[in-house]
This record gives sequence, C-alpha cells and structure tokens, in this order.
Amino acid sequence: MGNATRLTSDTQLVKMACAIVLKGHWHNLFNPKIQSFLNSSTINQVLLDVSLYNSNLSWSFFKWADSIPNYKHSLQCSWTMIHILTKDKYFRDAQNLLQKIALKDFMSSPAVLNAIVSAHDDPDVNSHVLSWLMIFYANCKMIQDSIRVFEHMRVKGFKPHLHACTVVLNNLVKDRLTDMTWKVFKKMVKVGVVPNLHIYNVLVHACSKSGDVEKAEEVLNEMEAKGIVADLFTYNTLISLYCKKGMHYEALCVQNRMESGGVSPDIVTYNSLIYGFCREGRMREALRFFKEIKGVTPNHVTYTTLIDGYCRLNDLDEALRLREAMEVKGLYLGVVTYNSILRKLCEDGRIMDANRLLHEMNEKKIEPDNVTCNTLINAYCKIGDMKSALKVKNNMLEAGLKLDSFTYKALIHGFCRKLEMDRAKELLFSMQSAGFSPSYCTYSWLVDGYCNQGDEEVVINLPKDFLRKGLSPDISLYRALIRRFCKREKVECAQRLFSVMQGEGIFGDTVVFSSMAYAYLKVGNQAAAISFLDEMYKRRLMVTLKIYKSLSASYASDKGILDIFWDLVFNKNLVSKALIKDIKQLNL
Repeated sequence: MGNATRLTSDTQLVKMACAIVLKGHWHNLFNPKIQSFLNSSTINQVLLDVSLYNSNLSWSFFKWADSIPNYKHSLQCSWTMIHILTKDKYFRDAQNLLQKIALKDFMSSPAVLNAIVSAHDDPDVNSHVLSWLMIFYANCKMIQDSIRVFEHMRVKGFKPHLHACTVVLNNLVKDRLTDMTWKVFKKMVKVGVVPNLHIYNVLVHACSKSGDVEKAEEVLNEMEAKGIVADLFTYNTLISLYCKKGMHYEALCVQNRMESGGVSPDIVTYNSLIYGFCREGRMREALRFFKEIKGVTPNHVTYTTLIDGYCRLNDLDEALRLREAMEVKGLYLGVVTYNSILRKLCEDGRIMDANRLLHEMNEKKIEPDNVTCNTLINAYCKIGDMKSALKVKNNMLEAGLKLDSFTYKALIHGFCRKLEMDRAKELLFSMQSAGFSPSYCTYSWLVDGYCNQGDEEVVINLPKDFLRKGLSPDISLYRALIRRFCKREKVECAQRLFSVMQGEGIFGDTVVFSSMAYAYLKVGNQAAAISFLDEMYKRRLMVTLKIYKSLSASYASDKGILDIFWDLVFNKNLVSKALIKDIKQLNL
C-alpha cells in the first residue's frame, strides 16, 4: 500500500516537473519538494514525457539537471537523451553526447548494452546509435570494443550502417588483422549489409596488405558481377599489389583496363609502376614510365623511388643527377631521399661523404630517423670504428629515437668482429630485455667469436647468464647455439648444451635433433647419429620442406655425408609423404 502511494506521488511529481518545463517556469524546479525527488529514474521519465511535446526542451532539461548539486546523469538517462535527439534528427548533439559517455561507461560490455538498448524499442534509432558507437570505438583504436558492439547488433537483429561497417573493416585492415576482417565482413553480409564500392575497396586493400593476389582478383570479379564499377583507389591498390609481387604484366594490364574504363591514372599509379621496376633493378623500364607520365606532375616520391633504384643498381652518379633535378623543380628532399643516398655512400665505404651528407641534412633541419642512424652504425661497425658507432647510438637515444632489432644486431656483429665478446654479450642481454628476439645469425656471431678465442665454456654457460639477468632461455637460444656448435663440428660442446637443455625440461625440436645427428655422422659416430634419429621418430619430430632445404644448403659442400644422412632420415620414416612429393616436384 505504501509503495503504491509513493509510486502515485512520484508520478504526480513527474507530471508537475513536466508541466514546469513545458511552461518555461524553470525557477519552480528549485522547489525543495520537487528538487528532492529528482533522481536518475524520475529525470529519465521527465525526459521521455517532455520529448513527446518538444525534444528541444528535453535537451535543455537534461543539461539543466546536470547542474544539480551531487547529481550525475546515469547511463540510462544519457542513453534516453541520445535516443530522443537521434529520433528528432539532432545527430550532431546525439553523437557528441554518445562520445562523452562511451569511454567512461564501458558501453561495449554485453550486459551494459542489453540493459540500455532493451529500454528503447525503436530499431531504427538503435541502429543509428549503435552504428555511431561502432565508429567511435574503431576510430579510437578500440577495435575489439567496436566488434563487440557489432556482435550485439547482430544478435539483436539490428543492421549496422554502411559507413560504420566501412570504418570498422578499414581499421581492422590498418591493424593488419586480415583474417578478422574477412570474418567480420561475412557476418555483416549475413545481417543484410549490402557492400558498396567503399567496402570493396577496403577488402582489396586487405588483400594488398596480406599479399593475397588471388583473393584480390576474387573481390574484383565479385564487384563486376554486382555491377559495382572500380574507381581509381581500386585500380591503384591492385597495381601496387601486383608490383610488390613482381607481377609487372598483370600490373600493366590493370593500367590498360583502368584507362579503357575512363579512369585516368594519377601520380600514385605511376609511382607504383616505377617502384615495381626499380625494386627489381629494371631501371630502363622505370625510366620509360617516368618519361611517359602525363596529366600529372612527378612528386618527391617519384624521384626518391628512382634515386633509390639507381643507388641499388650501383649507379650513384645517376642518382645524384636526379637529386639535382628534384632541387631544380623545387621538390622537397625528405629523410627517405637522403637515406637512399647515404646507404649507397656507406656501402661504398665513403664515410666522409656520408658525414657531409648528414651535415647537410642538419643544415636543412631534416631530422635523421632510425634508418639514417642504423645505416651509419652499420657502416662504422663494418670498418671496426665502434667508438663512432656508439656515438651515433647515443645520439639516437638523445634525439628520442628507439633502438630497434637492426641497431642491436649491427652493434653485436661489430663487437664480435673486433673480438670484444663481453660487450657483444651485454648487448645481447639488452636486446632481449628490450623485447627483441636475436636471430640465428646473432647467436652464431657470438659462438664464432668465443670459439675463435677458445672460450667455448662461455657459450655453454650462456643459458645460466640469461637466468642471472632475469631472462628466460628458451628453445630458440638452445637451438641456435647447438646448431652453430654442430656446424663448427664441436659436437662435445653441442652435446653438453643439449644435456643442459634437457635438464631444464626443454625438449628439442626437429632442427636440434637433426643437427645433432648430422654432426655425429660427420665426425664418424654413426651410432650416436642413429640414436638421435630414433629419438626423433619416438617424439614424432618430422622433417619439413623448410628444414630439408635449410640443412641441404648448410651442408651443400658435404655431398657424400649429406646423401648418407638423408638416406638415414628417409629410411627412419622421418619425412611425410607430402615432403617426398614436394622434393620430387622441385627436383631437390
């Protein structure tokens, strides 16, 4: 009875508040009796009731209520206001309010979405608002939240807007989440989304990112079947993909196709074609396209691509001539242009000229990037000037640049060449701590350096050093060290490391076991070799095509022993039928 009386009283007060808002007597809202009952629930109801007469007044009341002391709008109130604004097509205000609450209220949570969306039964408005939410999260790099909103829409039967679908798919492609792109696209089609040119362009871009030529052609065929005409972006993306794959004939076919379809190539089209030929050293064809450019003006990308091509072809004179042509035309020489010339100077050992170029960059206020610094570090390391290499490294850090995998590898290699092994080892630990994984080459330099000094014991103790530094020695470390010891025919050292690895509970893989087996076979211990091959069989460690090629290339000079080794491997059934087929097809 008491609850019913209170409910009636609240209803009357809601009506009273609505009347005050509609009549414009705002000062009456400060009546203690009215103000005391204004909570999230009653304000939500006032918003709904007032909106039946005037949505502008609802919006004014919403903003006024936000100024009540010790009161904050609930998510439900805000969602109601967004719905009211959307229904009356005040889209900008609705979107601004949605963005204001989207980050703080965890709105991508299924529980939250269920609670707020179910309170409003207008499917068109819900589709509008949830589509905006998808766009907002995607543009904020919160792609998983965006997908969760889409999944809620899909389950509830709401169809997202085309623009929302385009934005979400585009952000997935930017993050290189290609598999997810296709999964989400298929789900979008299932809920009734009809792809347009923009969505198909995103899909073609996804194919380009993943290097999937066949998929790109499928998308293009699907577009044509649906009567969707490709535009300049579609063609440019396809040409870029073909050029990156070295498929120049196909790229030229696309160019002819676009021109016959009335789409004029732009500078991006020409730049892609020129890049494709330059990267393969086909400068004559690249230059022909450069001279054929019509209707558009070559830009700094065009010239930089050609300059880089000539540098890679060891024609520095022609590269420098093009650089002068750039400057005559008033084109901006960026860091990428300088990096191409700098790399060639360093390759030729012209360090003084490289430093003069660096000084010129400094005068023109062109900031060096990681490529600039790494090129110089690598050049100094190759000539054994580690002092200068470290100076460049320190300058990198002072400039706010971060050391990358290449930086560490170049420095480690440099110190190994100088046989300053302890400094090389410390850099290896720093590399691991920074989150970079050393390659087989990196470990090989260390093994070779210590072995050349007769300090094999240091290499064998490297896993313990890792632990002391708080790093975890994994299979990749043991694999590289064992493989290199085997290559150097230091089988006893490899065996000791193998035993340490087994003692740590790390089981070897095919590379470890096959390397050990080959090493024992080469030193004349066939029994030990067969023992390792038998263990491989027990653990079902099979030789793949990649491992077959790698081992064959590594020991190509040991023709007789290599043949015996593969005979043993095949007799022990350590290869699959698929590998045997591949070997026959490739004539390996």
